[in-house]
Amino acid sequence: MIETTLVIFKPSSVARGLVGRILSRFEDKGLTIAGMKMMTLDEPLLREHYAHLVDRPFFPSIVRSMTATPVIVLALRGRDAISTVRLLTGATNGREALPGTIRGDFSMSNQENVIHASSSASDAEAELKRFFKPGEVIDWTPQNIDFLYAASELS
Repeated sequence: MIETTLVIFKPSSVARGLVGRILSRFEDKGLTIAGMKMMTLDEPLLREHYAHLVDRPFFPSIVRSMTATPVIVLALRGRDAISTVRLLTGATNGREALPGTIRGDFSMSNQENVIHASSSASDAEAELKRFFKPGEVIDWTPQNIDFLYAASELS
């Protein structure tokens, strides 16, 4: 199934100059960029995005971390994009993420783990609406689509 998922390049990737290297991994895999923008996050948006963590004692450190620099939000599209992006991303804790994954190669932290990726279809839908306005995620077909998928995989 063709899906669209959200990725956030966190301040730990922006400040370290890793955005291009990480973005190329998604493109190299064959995922299509359907939306991308740089933005600053504020506490109300972070409270919504991390609603499941708001009452945890470490939430203020998440806010400090996620507001340290602008972030880049990305809508990626492809067959099984959500699970594919999660596999490329690796375990949340960079020290536990396998080499070859984004976090495994670029992170030594549980919090400063360079990237966020939607964990499910319902999360992706909600997160894309949270970070992109209507019309900012574009439905388009790349010219190389026939070299990315068999025809039977596109239905």
